[in-house]
Amino acid sequence: MGAQLRVYKRRIRAITATKKITKAMEMIAASRIVKAQRKVAASMPYATELTRAVTAVATGSNTKHALTTEVEQPSRAAIVLITSDRGLAGGYSSNAIKQAERLTERLRGEGKEVDTYIVGRKGLAYYGFRERKVADSWTGFTDSPAYADAKRVAGPLIEAIQTETAEGGVDELHIVYTEFVSMMTQNPVDGRMLPLSLDEAVEESGTKGEILPLFDFEPSAEDVLDALLPRYVESRIYNALLQSAASEHAARRRAMKAATDNAGDLIKSLSRLANAARQAEITQEISEIVGGASAMADATAGSDK
Repeated sequence: MGAQLRVYKRRIRAITATKKITKAMEMIAASRIVKAQRKVAASMPYATELTRAVTAVATGSNTKHALTTEVEQPSRAAIVLITSDRGLAGGYSSNAIKQAERLTERLRGEGKEVDTYIVGRKGLAYYGFRERKVADSWTGFTDSPAYADAKRVAGPLIEAIQTETAEGGVDELHIVYTEFVSMMTQNPVDGRMLPLSLDEAVEESGTKGEILPLFDFEPSAEDVLDALLPRYVESRIYNALLQSAASEHAARRRAMKAATDNAGDLIKSLSRLANAARQAEITQEISEIVGGASAMADATAGSDK
């Protein structure tokens, strides 16, 4: 019984130490969610005004541009998948990967070749383990992205959309990320960044139903769109990175809270087992003492006779 009791105590100490770690990680993730939400809110006005500018140029000119013009028979598409650099976040990365897999199957079903760009070590490890080709990848900033990181990601994508498909370019640019809805809800979503749908742009910019003013573009509408293209892609990627970062922290907080609660339940269960083992040990010791005393009494009574 003594050995069993020591095993229970050792397990309780180990789980208690783990519980302290998961509780600390839960509190850290909770504090980072607030910062990530503020960054998302701060990025929205710039993205909205940028979309309004693109909408104004596209609707006010007949210029054909990669930003707004659909390819008649698209044959190649690029997907940007945003995952996390670290684990312990529940199904956050795996859900985004599954969303990207569904999008890839849909695009291939439409007869398009797919180039995959990955942000985050988890997505890179998933594709590397399966020996799948990755066009480019970026790691090290998913939990706290900066605008400079979005520019790094956007660079190769802008180059690909501006290059002819015969030379390795793409006709469409899609992004897969995790949308932050609330502390308890984060949804993996996918969307097409380029070519930009004017109907979606009008709705996104909040100009639906408005009569846009007429503009004269200098030096030309095409040059204006050339200048807006990288800014638009960068802002969309930056917003997706911020949404994903907030979702990652929320998923990690939820996972660590569940781990902390499970550790507490396990400690209670082991404590009950340890108490039962201690009680059994005490009962056995009392029985041995009583048995020994009874044997001595019988021996003494036999000698008196």
